[in-house]
Amino acid sequence: MTVSESRARISLAEVLLLVSVFLIAACGLAYELAAGALASYLLGDSVLQFSTVIGSYLFALGIGAWLSRFIERQLVAVFLRVELLVGVLGGLLPMGLFAAHSLMPLGHEGPFRVLLYALVLLVGSLVGLEIPLVMRILKQHASGERGSLRELVAQVLTFDYLGALLVALAFPLLLVPHLGLVRTGLFFGLINLAVACWALWLFRQELRRWAAHAAACAASIVLLCGAWAASEALTDWAEQRFYGEPLVLRASSPYQRVVVTEGRTGVKLYLNGNLQFHERDEYRYHEALVHPALAAHGAPRRVLVLGGGDGLAIREILRYPGVESVTLVELDESITRLAQGPLLSRLNQSALRHPKVQVVHADAYRWLETQPQPGGFDVVIADFPDPSNHALGKLYSTSFYQRVLEHLSASGILVVQSTSPLIARRSFWTVVDTLEAVGLSTTPYHALVPSFGEWGFVMASHRPWKAPPQLPSGLRFLTPKSLPQMMQFPPDMDRVPGGINRLSDPVLVTHFLEEWGKAH
Repeated sequence: MTVSESRARISLAEVLLLVSVFLIAACGLAYELAAGALASYLLGDSVLQFSTVIGSYLFALGIGAWLSRFIERQLVAVFLRVELLVGVLGGLLPMGLFAAHSLMPLGHEGPFRVLLYALVLLVGSLVGLEIPLVMRILKQHASGERGSLRELVAQVLTFDYLGALLVALAFPLLLVPHLGLVRTGLFFGLINLAVACWALWLFRQELRRWAAHAAACAASIVLLCGAWAASEALTDWAEQRFYGEPLVLRASSPYQRVVVTEGRTGVKLYLNGNLQFHERDEYRYHEALVHPALAAHGAPRRVLVLGGGDGLAIREILRYPGVESVTLVELDESITRLAQGPLLSRLNQSALRHPKVQVVHADAYRWLETQPQPGGFDVVIADFPDPSNHALGKLYSTSFYQRVLEHLSASGILVVQSTSPLIARRSFWTVVDTLEAVGLSTTPYHALVPSFGEWGFVMASHRPWKAPPQLPSGLRFLTPKSLPQMMQFPPDMDRVPGGINRLSDPVLVTHFLEEWGKAH
């Protein structure tokens, strides 16, 4: 081999190793994000789950880096084996966790948490080994100035952070919506195995037992490809066990996992595993949400619905012939797309296709900030998911309600779904306290929805609420006689100090997680 050929070969080795750093970093962050997303989906409280998963993973990276000091010989062989282990374990991580959770008895999540953090620590430790090994291999193959510690650290960390940036953007925007969590994990596992394969080729003259390493690479690829082929069937099986009813529709958006089931008692919609409605009794919830406010207003013309992309609240709003326009602001386009499909259109009576309805896909908080014509809505219905994390908690804050007020007419009424006053008593009254803190007169009330239990709502306006003399015809639950009874709270749901929910002090999220955690 000539000197020029040797330099070319060394240059190729350096380039490929730096590319491998880029890919290794991308894969490592992907496994971390997949574990955090899966933990949030299955266990709830995204802030807590992501914080603990990321903290554990970073700790494991440090363990791996520390362990690398004990590896003194056969660096390439060790690196290749580590890549194979990371590819297989990391690639199968979401699939394994998803399957394990479906086998756990309902309410017994302790063993699943142990498995989750054990796998996070194991994969994180292996990933922590990779970069120190690559740097030492690069030092062996780089010459002159390129082999200095200064150059090595600069090059390796640059490619490391670039890989992490790419995945941080692609994971929520491209990969999970199109592949789902399980196949996203397998995709990055195959990338790790590709790095192992080109290390096998690049250092074929240095590796002992090359054939054994090649066989391990081939077996690992076959394993992950087989898992890819079986992933949809396994996901179906796991979700079937989790929900206990036939799955009709499933989708993963950048914001949540959407599942629709249809059993003997009707259609159910779940977001991140949490029930949003049950066909059997959703009319109770939506009649209670909509009609006390619209009927009391008397002549609502413009109505704003924040959240509620399933169209069921809009179905009730359209009972009022005087309503001229309904604006729906829904963050997740997959929900409104689902609501316009044949299954949910049957339930919402094709409400989202009605000519009076305008659908806007936007964050409600930001949308209110950007609207140029304040004070135009007669009724605003805030039908958000429960405040189970800080992202949702801001939609129940004083800042949010002040923005709503800017778009409410002088005689307008705001109604907020406000979780269960029986199970989450302090949470419910915190919503009331927060609305009163922005200067509104409140009317809290509750209704029995069998799928949810006792459920709470709060109306808020500039003047006290007055019971309407009549309601639209055709209602299945509400009557003029039952409305005043809904405003009465028994001792176990009566008012308690809650506090004011602010962006700077999200007490509602704390109360909600504590109260529902005890209930579960």
